[in-house]
Amino acid sequence: MKFLDDIRNLDRNNVGGWPQSIKLFFTGLLCAVVLLMGWYFYVSDQQDSLSTLAGKEAHLKQEFSTKQAKAVNLEALQQQLDEMQDMLRQLLRQLPSKTEMPELLVDISQTALSAGLETELFEPGRETPKDFYSEQPITLRMTGTYHQFGAFISGVASLPRVVILTLHDVSLTPKAPTKGEAVSGQLVLQGTVKTYRYLDDEESGNAPAGASKGVRK
Repeated sequence: MKFLDDIRNLDRNNVGGWPQSIKLFFTGLLCAVVLLMGWYFYVSDQQDSLSTLAGKEAHLKQEFSTKQAKAVNLEALQQQLDEMQDMLRQLLRQLPSKTEMPELLVDISQTALSAGLETELFEPGRETPKDFYSEQPITLRMTGTYHQFGAFISGVASLPRVVILTLHDVSLTPKAPTKGEAVSGQLVLQGTVKTYRYLDDEESGNAPAGASKGVRK
């Protein structure tokens, strides 16, 4: 073909003397290469951005649907929350009040004595107010048998007011016999327990109350 022969016979040092058809061919080829490179470096990046935005759009639509469903049920959920808060306040009011707390601490100590426990330390600490209640730590050390500790727990549970005792860093270990003494089977309970009372409306948000006086024996 004449066109192929013209390409083979081109003088690379005389581009201006090339036939018009050859010039048009290479000009078109150059434009095609430029367009292809432009698509690769620009359009390809735009397509990646478009795919990312499409994924984000789907996520936002899903999030909108979820929030819309919550908004529809917001009133019912708010009512349930109010009811749960009322129930919580009613349960908390079954705990001892501020005026009942000193008597309660005495009752707990007396319950330990009635169970036959030897109370070496019973020291209430400083109260820490929370949202609706206040917690008071009690550092204690008691000695007695397994059954005496069981009687103590049972006695605390039967007190007129609801008493919650939670254990913190508490250990229960066999009592080490003194020299020449046989193993007694007694246990030593020592550590910190916490008891709780409810805060009335006036106390809510106030500063922590002062530390209660310790009782040592």
